Amino acid sequence: MSLVTVMNLSLTFLNRPLFEGVGFSVESGDRIGLVGPNGSGKSTLLRLITGEMAPDEGEIRIARGTLLGYLPQDVQESLSGSLLQAVIDSVPQRRQLRADVQEAEAALRGAVEPAEQARSAERLAELHGRIDHLEQTYPLHEAEKILIGLGFKQEEFSQPIASLSGGWKMRAALAGLLYQRPDLLLLDEPTNHLDIPSVHWLEQFLQSYSGAMVLVSHDREFLNRQVKRIMSFETEGMRVYSGDYDFYLKAREEEERALEAKARNQEQKVKEAQRFIERFQAKASKARQAQSKLKLVQKMEIVKTHKRTKTIHFTFPAPPQSGREVLRIEGLSKRFGPKTLYRDVNLRVMRGERIAVIGPNGCGKTTLLKMIAGELPPDEGGIALGHNVEMGYFAQHHSDTLDPRKSVLEEVYTVVPHETVSFVRNVCGAFLFSGSDVDKPIEVLSGGERARVALAKLLVKPGNLMVMDEPSNHLDITSSEKLIDALSGYQGTLLFVSHNQSFVNRLATKIWDVGPQGVEEYPGNLTEYYEHLERLEKAAQTSGSAAAAAPQNGAPATLQAPEPSNGRARPNRKDLKRERAERRRVISEKLRPIETDLARIETRITELEALQADAEKRLADPEVFKDKIEGVRLLTQYNQARRDLADLLERWEARQEELESAKAELGVLEEA
Repeated sequence: MSLVTVMNLSLTFLNRPLFEGVGFSVESGDRIGLVGPNGSGKSTLLRLITGEMAPDEGEIRIARGTLLGYLPQDVQESLSGSLLQAVIDSVPQRRQLRADVQEAEAALRGAVEPAEQARSAERLAELHGRIDHLEQTYPLHEAEKILIGLGFKQEEFSQPIASLSGGWKMRAALAGLLYQRPDLLLLDEPTNHLDIPSVHWLEQFLQSYSGAMVLVSHDREFLNRQVKRIMSFETEGMRVYSGDYDFYLKAREEEERALEAKARNQEQKVKEAQRFIERFQAKASKARQAQSKLKLVQKMEIVKTHKRTKTIHFTFPAPPQSGREVLRIEGLSKRFGPKTLYRDVNLRVMRGERIAVIGPNGCGKTTLLKMIAGELPPDEGGIALGHNVEMGYFAQHHSDTLDPRKSVLEEVYTVVPHETVSFVRNVCGAFLFSGSDVDKPIEVLSGGERARVALAKLLVKPGNLMVMDEPSNHLDITSSEKLIDALSGYQGTLLFVSHNQSFVNRLATKIWDVGPQGVEEYPGNLTEYYEHLERLEKAAQTSGSAAAAAPQNGAPATLQAPEPSNGRARPNRKDLKRERAERRRVISEKLRPIETDLARIETRITELEALQADAEKRLADPEVFKDKIEGVRLLTQYNQARRDLADLLERWEARQEELESAKAELGVLEEA
């Protein structure tokens, strides 16, 4: 069933056509990713669907009874009252039903005649029945679960919405939408104001959500795990691709290669025809053939290749080498009024580390980076940079670090006044400021443009320690991925805060988890961090089960400690339990990454084998090659699958040998 049907939609904005003849439909259960560069019209399209804007031409039909839920990037005052009550009242009809009950109760109290009293009582009973049904469909505990999942504390449930900051108001609005369970969710960058734990929770919630969804997100991993179809704003118009974002990129690349090959082939034919015409058009015996070739060239439909979208493109220059220890934090404490963020924190950053700082909003991530950057003093303790360390800092609110009166060129030039203007212009061009754009004053730039200026300032003088606070904010998904690519090649040390899961997973080698108990260090990226937490949770459950099964009232324990030797005291049960837990931890931390990788490889092998079998079946059909583009695409897909499969089988064998060696080393062959 089509929930939304868009037909021949066109819209011009500031004399620039955003859409021309766009058409698509959203079916029940669809999960669509909407992608395109900043300014291409993603947010505008969502507003058109909701009716907030009207198109110049075309029609948008919404099926009768379809409930839409829309989360814009900039949330207006859509909720009022206390937090929990506002989420509960976000369900359509709930407030109206309460008002109807009050009206029916007043009518019953004022009724005199028995017949009138009976009608009022019947009306009141009907309304209470509808309220009971609504409360069963939308229970209170579900609203509480959603609020807690999005980072709210139970003691904040009675807090007025009006007292919340912009980011927390956005979370409250998102909670209201999720609680309503609409038929179609329209989400415009829903992770923008969320911390990593809340993003993780939202991802799991949406995976169990059965309704349709149109999602705009700059987080590649989040998008990949949520969508099954991509609608993309391309230079030639809106295109639709089946699959997730990664599949869209591959399909787009193959499509471009096939078109370029076709265009080259056509160009060669045109050149050959032109040479023939030039050579023989004057000869009477060949004039007719020359004329025929001329007509053929004139009738030929020119193959149009895709015009490439401009994206930021840059690499970080090699920084000077720092000392082995880049940063040392000793005895650091920081308070804001009665709230203590850090108490006696001790941390070290070594050369080449890439550390992601994560934790719930308000825990002090930005504060920590500001103290490291020297923008905020600690109350106690010290922060010392290592030998030959040069720091570059990208602030979350980078607008505060830019001079609104200066032009783009002048602002970037302040970082490298010794360089030539042409050098600075080239840097600005890499961040899509070309021609007269470099003369625009900072104050007229959009949020995304200001982010690019701040990144350009960092590029020209990155130092060998980069401290970055939410660097992918305000960037579209393509620009965000380009930034990740550039940082992957950066040869210095990186310390950053990001809610973008793809950003953290592709860059981090260590996690700093900021919480009420201080800062906990975990090796690896975000995926490995989540796996570590799952292991801890399972271990805690196992320990709880063991404690519950422990003998009571002095009964002898089932497991006895070994007899003491060399005159040492018998270790107590607590020490033994700690030793066993430590052994389990060592085994798990050694084997789990290998086992996880093997599972991923096996899953991918299964997928590739299915893809290869499907491609073989389709390639066996001669009809396929009548469409050359489709034939080339299928053949390329088949060959790539064969190569990937061979590589994966080699990796599987190597990891399997590694697993067996690790088990032998740990003495857990039988356990595993």
